[in-house]
Amino acid sequence: MIEGWHLFEEAQKADAEFLNIFVLEEFSDRVEGLSHVTYVTPEVLKELTDSKTPQGIIAEVVMPSLPLADLKADRYLVLEDVQDPGNVGTMIRTADAAGLDGVLISEKTADIYNQKTLRSMQGSHFHLPVWCTNVYEACQKLQSLGVPLVATTLSKDSVDYKTVEHKGEFALVMGNEGNGISEQMTKQADILAHIIMPGQAESLNVAVATGIVLFSLI
Repeated sequence: MIEGWHLFEEAQKADAEFLNIFVLEEFSDRVEGLSHVTYVTPEVLKELTDSKTPQGIIAEVVMPSLPLADLKADRYLVLEDVQDPGNVGTMIRTADAAGLDGVLISEKTADIYNQKTLRSMQGSHFHLPVWCTNVYEACQKLQSLGVPLVATTLSKDSVDYKTVEHKGEFALVMGNEGNGISEQMTKQADILAHIIMPGQAESLNVAVATGIVLFSLI
C-alpha cells in the first residue's frame, strides 16, 4: 500500500502494476483513464491509511519478485538486520542517490513496505531493485562474480574506509544498529572498514554512516 501523490506518481513512472487505487472524487482528473479506480469519501480514506493527514489517494501495488539469478557484477548496498524502518528507508534512498544498481536486505531487516519505510524511501524502491533475501548466499554469488564485499565494522582487522580500493564494482554491507555486522558476515567479507571519529560521540547513526562510506566508494 502506498500513500500520497508523490509515491503514486513514482509508481506510475516505474510502470508498477496497480491492483487498486482509492481516491477522493475531487481528484478524479488526476486518475482519469486509469483502471482499478474506486472513489471513496474522506472518512473511508482515513480508515485505509495510518497518516493523520491523508493526501487524497492510496494505492495497492504488486510487489516485485526478484530472483538471485538477476544479480550481476555491479554496485550494491547490503543491509544485514537493520531494524529501524526510518533507517532502512533512508539507506535505500541514499543508495538510489548514489546511483547504485541494487539493494540487498536480510530477512530480519525491517519490512521495506512498512509505511514508515515507504515514506523514508520517497519512491526510491521504484528506481532500483531491492532483493529481500538470504544476504549471505546473495553476497557469496556476488563474490563469485568478482564483486568485493566491503563490510563496516570496528575491529583490529578493519581499515580506514578512505583507504579502500576497488575496481568499480562493490557490495557495501551495513549491520544492525546495536550489534553491527554478524560474525558470519565478518568472516565472509573481503574488506573490513571503519569510519574514524575524532569527536566524542560513541557511534554514528547507521544511515548517516552509510552515506559517508557509500559516497566515498562510488
